[in-house]
Amino acid sequence: MAASSLALASSFWLLLRVPQPRGAIPVTCYFISRGRYSTAIAVAAARDSAVKRSADRNSAEEVRNILDMAERASQRRDVFHTNFLTPPIVKEAMLAVEKLADIKAVAQGGYPQAERCRISVGHPDFMTSNPDVVAALSISGNFRLEPCSHGDFLGAILGTGITREKVGDILLQGGRGAQVLVDPELVDYLISTLEKVGKVGVSCTQIPLLALEYEPPRTNSFKTVESSLRVDALASAGFKISRTKLASLISSGDVRVNWTPTTKNGVTLKSGDVVSVSGMGRLKTPIVGGWH
Repeated sequence: MAASSLALASSFWLLLRVPQPRGAIPVTCYFISRGRYSTAIAVAAARDSAVKRSADRNSAEEVRNILDMAERASQRRDVFHTNFLTPPIVKEAMLAVEKLADIKAVAQGGYPQAERCRISVGHPDFMTSNPDVVAALSISGNFRLEPCSHGDFLGAILGTGITREKVGDILLQGGRGAQVLVDPELVDYLISTLEKVGKVGVSCTQIPLLALEYEPPRTNSFKTVESSLRVDALASAGFKISRTKLASLISSGDVRVNWTPTTKNGVTLKSGDVVSVSGMGRLKTPIVGGWH
Protein backbone atom coordinates (compact mmCIF):
# COMPACT_ATOMS: atom_id res chain seq x y z
CA MET A 1 0.00 0.00 0.00
CA ALA A 2 2.91 2.31 0.82
CA ALA A 3 4.40 1.69 -2.59
CA SER A 4 1.08 2.52 -4.24
CA SER A 5 0.82 5.77 -2.31
CA LEU A 6 4.34 6.72 -3.33
CA ALA A 7 3.60 5.93 -6.94
CA LEU A 8 0.44 7.98 -7.01
CA ALA A 9 2.14 11.00 -5.47
CA SER A 10 5.05 10.88 -7.92
CA SER A 11 5.39 12.34 -11.38
CA PHE A 12 4.59 10.27 -14.43
CA TRP A 13 6.18 10.75 -17.81
CA LEU A 14 3.91 11.14 -20.80
CA LEU A 15 5.91 10.03 -23.81
CA LEU A 16 4.64 11.07 -27.22
CA ARG A 17 5.77 8.58 -29.84
CA VAL A 18 8.84 6.57 -28.85
CA PRO A 19 10.92 6.80 -25.63
CA GLN A 20 14.67 6.49 -25.93
CA PRO A 21 15.95 3.01 -24.99
CA ARG A 22 17.96 2.55 -21.83
CA GLY A 23 20.12 -0.14 -20.35
CA ALA A 24 22.33 -2.80 -21.82
CA ILE A 25 22.59 -6.57 -21.82
CA PRO A 26 25.90 -7.70 -20.26
CA VAL A 27 27.53 -10.19 -22.62
CA THR A 28 30.49 -12.38 -21.67
CA CYS A 29 32.95 -12.91 -24.54
CA TYR A 30 36.15 -14.97 -24.52
CA PHE A 31 39.47 -14.01 -26.10
CA ILE A 32 41.09 -16.65 -28.31
CA SER A 33 44.47 -17.02 -29.99
CA ARG A 34 43.68 -15.04 -33.15
CA GLY A 35 42.86 -11.95 -31.17
CA ARG A 36 39.11 -12.09 -31.97
CA TYR A 37 35.98 -12.98 -30.07
CA SER A 38 34.48 -16.38 -30.73
CA THR A 39 31.02 -15.71 -32.17
CA ALA A 40 29.70 -19.10 -31.11
CA ILE A 41 30.86 -18.67 -27.50
CA ALA A 42 29.66 -15.06 -27.37
CA VAL A 43 26.24 -16.08 -28.72
CA ALA A 44 25.93 -18.75 -26.01
CA ALA A 45 26.84 -16.21 -23.32
CA ALA A 46 24.42 -13.64 -24.77
CA ARG A 47 21.61 -16.22 -24.77
CA ASP A 48 22.16 -16.86 -21.06
CA SER A 49 22.25 -13.13 -20.36
CA ALA A 50 19.00 -12.55 -22.25
CA VAL A 51 17.23 -15.21 -20.21
CA LYS A 52 18.45 -13.76 -16.90
CA ARG A 53 17.60 -10.19 -17.88
CA SER A 54 14.13 -10.65 -19.33
CA ALA A 55 11.13 -11.26 -17.12
CA ASP A 56 9.19 -12.20 -20.26
CA ARG A 57 9.92 -15.73 -21.44
CA ASN A 58 8.67 -14.98 -24.96
CA SER A 59 10.94 -11.94 -25.25
CA ALA A 60 13.95 -13.95 -24.11
CA GLU A 61 13.14 -16.60 -26.69
CA GLU A 62 12.90 -13.97 -29.43
CA VAL A 63 16.32 -12.58 -28.51
CA ARG A 64 17.82 -16.08 -28.50
CA ASN A 65 16.40 -16.69 -31.99
CA ILE A 66 17.95 -13.46 -33.26
CA LEU A 67 21.32 -14.42 -31.78
CA ASP A 68 21.07 -17.79 -33.53
CA MET A 69 20.32 -15.91 -36.74
CA ALA A 70 23.40 -13.75 -36.20
CA GLU A 71 25.55 -16.85 -35.70
CA ARG A 72 24.28 -18.35 -38.97
CA ALA A 73 24.93 -15.08 -40.77
CA SER A 74 28.51 -15.06 -39.51
CA GLN A 75 29.14 -18.69 -40.48
CA ARG A 76 27.58 -18.37 -43.94
CA ARG A 77 28.79 -14.81 -44.60
CA ASP A 78 25.19 -13.89 -45.40
CA VAL A 79 22.45 -11.46 -44.31
CA PHE A 80 19.20 -12.39 -42.55
CA HIS A 81 16.18 -10.31 -41.53
CA THR A 82 13.70 -10.62 -38.68
CA ASN A 83 10.01 -9.82 -38.77
CA PHE A 84 8.80 -6.59 -37.15
CA LEU A 85 9.67 -6.64 -33.44
CA THR A 86 8.45 -4.71 -30.41
CA PRO A 87 10.74 -2.06 -28.82
CA PRO A 88 11.88 -4.16 -25.82
CA ILE A 89 12.99 -7.00 -28.09
CA VAL A 90 14.68 -4.61 -30.53
CA LYS A 91 16.58 -2.96 -27.69
CA GLU A 92 17.76 -6.18 -26.08
CA ALA A 93 18.63 -7.88 -29.37
CA MET A 94 20.63 -4.92 -30.71
CA LEU A 95 22.61 -4.61 -27.49
CA ALA A 96 23.39 -8.33 -27.55
CA VAL A 97 24.26 -8.61 -31.25
CA GLU A 98 26.58 -5.60 -31.24
CA LYS A 99 28.93 -7.52 -28.93
CA LEU A 100 29.50 -10.24 -31.51
CA ALA A 101 32.48 -10.30 -33.84
CA ASP A 102 32.05 -10.20 -37.63
CA ILE A 103 28.38 -9.22 -37.36
CA LYS A 104 26.67 -5.97 -38.28
CA ALA A 105 23.12 -5.29 -37.11
CA VAL A 106 20.69 -2.65 -38.38
CA ALA A 107 17.24 -1.93 -36.93
CA GLN A 108 14.77 -0.24 -39.29
CA GLY A 109 11.14 0.72 -38.92
CA GLY A 110 10.77 3.11 -41.85
CA TYR A 111 11.22 6.40 -39.98
CA PRO A 112 13.35 7.64 -37.04
CA GLN A 113 10.73 7.27 -34.30
CA ALA A 114 9.36 3.92 -35.46
CA GLU A 115 8.11 1.67 -32.67
CA ARG A 116 8.12 -1.67 -34.44
CA CYS A 117 11.34 -2.41 -36.33
CA ARG A 118 12.98 -5.19 -38.31
CA ILE A 119 16.55 -6.17 -37.49
CA SER A 120 18.95 -7.19 -40.23
CA VAL A 121 22.06 -9.13 -39.19
CA GLY A 122 24.89 -10.05 -41.48
CA HIS A 123 28.57 -10.20 -42.23
CA PRO A 124 29.92 -6.62 -42.65
CA ASP A 125 31.24 -7.44 -46.13
CA PHE A 126 27.68 -8.10 -47.29
CA MET A 127 25.99 -5.21 -45.46
CA THR A 128 27.66 -2.20 -47.01
CA SER A 129 24.37 -0.27 -46.88
CA ASN A 130 21.11 -0.51 -44.95
CA PRO A 131 18.96 -3.35 -46.31
CA ASP A 132 15.70 -2.40 -48.01
CA VAL A 133 13.40 -4.34 -45.67
CA VAL A 134 10.58 -1.88 -44.94
CA ALA A 135 7.99 -0.51 -47.36
CA ALA A 136 5.32 2.17 -46.84
CA LEU A 137 1.70 2.07 -47.99
CA SER A 138 -0.90 4.81 -48.02
CA ILE A 139 -4.43 3.61 -47.23
CA SER A 140 -6.75 6.36 -48.46
CA GLY A 141 -10.48 6.82 -48.04
CA ASN A 142 -13.13 9.24 -46.82
CA PHE A 143 -12.96 8.75 -43.05
CA ARG A 144 -14.40 12.14 -42.12
CA LEU A 145 -17.84 10.71 -41.42
CA GLU A 146 -16.66 7.23 -40.43
CA PRO A 147 -13.48 7.71 -38.37
CA CYS A 148 -11.43 4.55 -37.85
CA SER A 149 -8.94 3.72 -35.13
CA HIS A 150 -5.52 2.11 -35.19
CA GLY A 151 -7.24 -1.17 -34.32
CA ASP A 152 -9.62 -0.82 -37.28
CA PHE A 153 -6.75 -0.42 -39.76
CA LEU A 154 -4.75 -3.23 -38.21
CA GLY A 155 -7.80 -5.49 -38.17
CA ALA A 156 -8.50 -4.82 -41.84
CA ILE A 157 -4.90 -5.66 -42.76
CA LEU A 158 -4.84 -8.83 -40.69
CA GLY A 159 -8.21 -9.73 -42.19
CA THR A 160 -6.48 -10.23 -45.54
CA GLY A 161 -4.55 -13.15 -44.03
CA ILE A 162 -1.34 -11.33 -43.09
CA THR A 163 0.20 -12.03 -39.68
CA ARG A 164 0.93 -9.24 -37.19
CA GLU A 165 4.69 -9.79 -37.43
CA LYS A 166 4.68 -8.61 -41.06
CA VAL A 167 3.19 -5.21 -40.19
CA GLY A 168 5.07 -2.31 -38.63
CA ASP A 169 3.74 1.00 -37.36
CA ILE A 170 0.42 2.50 -38.45
CA LEU A 171 0.38 6.30 -38.71
CA LEU A 172 -3.17 7.67 -38.56
CA GLN A 173 -4.02 10.65 -40.78
CA GLY A 174 -7.43 11.58 -39.47
CA GLY A 175 -10.10 11.85 -42.14
CA ARG A 176 -7.69 10.89 -44.92
CA GLY A 177 -6.77 7.38 -43.76
CA ALA A 178 -3.42 6.04 -42.61
CA GLN A 179 0.13 5.22 -43.62
CA VAL A 180 1.36 1.71 -42.85
CA LEU A 181 4.80 0.11 -42.74
CA VAL A 182 4.96 -3.46 -44.03
CA ASP A 183 7.27 -6.17 -45.31
CA PRO A 184 8.07 -5.22 -48.96
CA GLU A 185 7.05 -8.69 -50.11
CA LEU A 186 3.44 -7.92 -49.15
CA VAL A 187 3.04 -4.62 -50.99
CA ASP A 188 1.48 -5.98 -54.17
CA TYR A 189 -0.75 -8.35 -52.21
CA LEU A 190 -2.19 -5.60 -50.01
CA ILE A 191 -2.66 -3.23 -52.95
CA SER A 192 -4.77 -5.83 -54.71
CA THR A 193 -6.57 -7.23 -51.65
CA LEU A 194 -7.31 -4.46 -49.13
CA GLU A 195 -10.63 -2.86 -50.11
CA LYS A 196 -12.26 -1.71 -46.86
CA VAL A 197 -11.38 -0.46 -43.41
CA GLY A 198 -14.47 -0.65 -41.25
CA LYS A 199 -17.29 0.49 -43.54
CA VAL A 200 -15.09 2.77 -45.64
CA GLY A 201 -13.89 1.79 -49.08
CA VAL A 202 -10.15 2.39 -49.49
CA SER A 203 -7.43 2.51 -52.09
CA CYS A 204 -3.96 1.29 -51.22
CA THR A 205 -0.81 2.62 -52.91
CA GLN A 206 2.90 2.36 -52.22
CA ILE A 207 4.68 5.56 -51.20
CA PRO A 208 8.36 6.34 -50.58
CA LEU A 209 9.52 6.28 -46.96
CA LEU A 210 10.37 9.97 -47.26
CA ALA A 211 6.65 10.68 -47.75
CA LEU A 212 5.74 9.37 -44.29
CA GLU A 213 4.08 11.95 -42.05
CA TYR A 214 5.12 11.71 -38.42
CA GLU A 215 5.85 14.01 -35.53
CA PRO A 216 9.15 14.13 -33.61
CA PRO A 217 8.87 12.85 -30.02
CA ARG A 218 7.92 15.23 -27.21
CA THR A 219 8.04 14.51 -23.49
CA ASN A 220 5.91 16.02 -20.74
CA SER A 221 5.57 15.10 -17.07
CA PHE A 222 2.48 15.21 -14.90
CA LYS A 223 1.37 14.40 -11.36
CA THR A 224 -1.84 12.75 -10.32
CA VAL A 225 -3.39 11.28 -7.19
CA GLU A 226 -5.58 8.25 -7.80
CA SER A 227 -7.13 5.61 -5.58
CA SER A 228 -5.34 2.79 -7.41
CA LEU A 229 -2.68 1.98 -10.00
CA ARG A 230 -5.25 0.62 -12.46
CA VAL A 231 -4.51 1.29 -16.10
CA ASP A 232 -7.87 2.99 -16.68
CA ALA A 233 -7.30 5.41 -13.77
CA LEU A 234 -3.76 6.44 -14.67
CA ALA A 235 -4.20 6.49 -18.44
CA SER A 236 -7.38 8.54 -18.11
CA ALA A 237 -5.46 11.13 -16.07
CA GLY A 238 -2.39 11.05 -18.27
CA PHE A 239 -4.15 11.37 -21.62
CA LYS A 240 -6.86 13.64 -20.25
CA ILE A 241 -9.76 11.54 -21.50
CA SER A 242 -12.74 10.11 -19.65
CA ARG A 243 -12.68 6.60 -18.30
CA THR A 244 -15.65 5.80 -20.52
CA LYS A 245 -13.68 6.81 -23.60
CA LEU A 246 -10.64 4.90 -22.39
CA ALA A 247 -12.77 1.80 -21.77
CA SER A 248 -13.94 2.01 -25.38
CA LEU A 249 -10.33 2.26 -26.60
CA ILE A 250 -9.37 -0.74 -24.47
CA SER A 251 -12.25 -2.76 -25.94
CA SER A 252 -11.15 -1.90 -29.49
CA GLY A 253 -7.56 -3.01 -28.84
CA ASP A 254 -6.09 0.48 -28.97
CA VAL A 255 -4.54 0.42 -25.50
CA ARG A 256 -1.37 -1.55 -24.81
CA VAL A 257 0.68 -2.18 -21.68
CA ASN A 258 4.35 -2.81 -22.45
CA TRP A 259 3.39 -3.13 -26.14
CA THR A 260 0.90 -5.93 -25.48
CA PRO A 261 -2.80 -5.15 -26.09
CA THR A 262 -4.87 -5.19 -22.91
CA THR A 263 -8.59 -5.93 -22.81
CA LYS A 264 -9.20 -5.30 -19.11
CA ASN A 265 -9.79 -1.93 -17.46
CA GLY A 266 -8.57 -3.17 -14.10
CA VAL A 267 -5.03 -4.19 -15.06
CA THR A 268 -2.70 -2.94 -12.31
CA LEU A 269 0.41 -1.13 -13.48
CA LYS A 270 3.86 -1.73 -12.04
CA SER A 271 6.88 0.50 -11.74
CA GLY A 272 8.38 1.21 -15.17
CA ASP A 273 5.36 0.00 -17.18
CA VAL A 274 4.63 1.74 -20.49
CA VAL A 275 1.01 2.39 -21.50
CA SER A 276 0.36 3.38 -25.11
CA VAL A 277 -2.88 4.61 -26.63
CA SER A 278 -3.01 4.57 -30.42
CA GLY A 279 -2.66 8.05 -31.88
CA MET A 280 -2.13 9.69 -28.47
CA GLY A 281 1.33 8.66 -27.36
CA ARG A 282 2.68 6.81 -24.34
CA LEU A 283 2.71 7.08 -20.59
CA LYS A 284 5.52 5.64 -18.49
CA THR A 285 5.19 5.05 -14.78
CA PRO A 286 8.13 6.09 -12.58
CA ILE A 287 10.72 3.51 -11.59
CA VAL A 288 11.03 2.43 -7.96
CA GLY A 289 14.25 3.78 -6.45
CA GLY A 290 14.35 6.63 -8.94
CA TRP A 291 10.96 8.34 -8.82
CA HIS A 292 10.63 11.41 -11.03
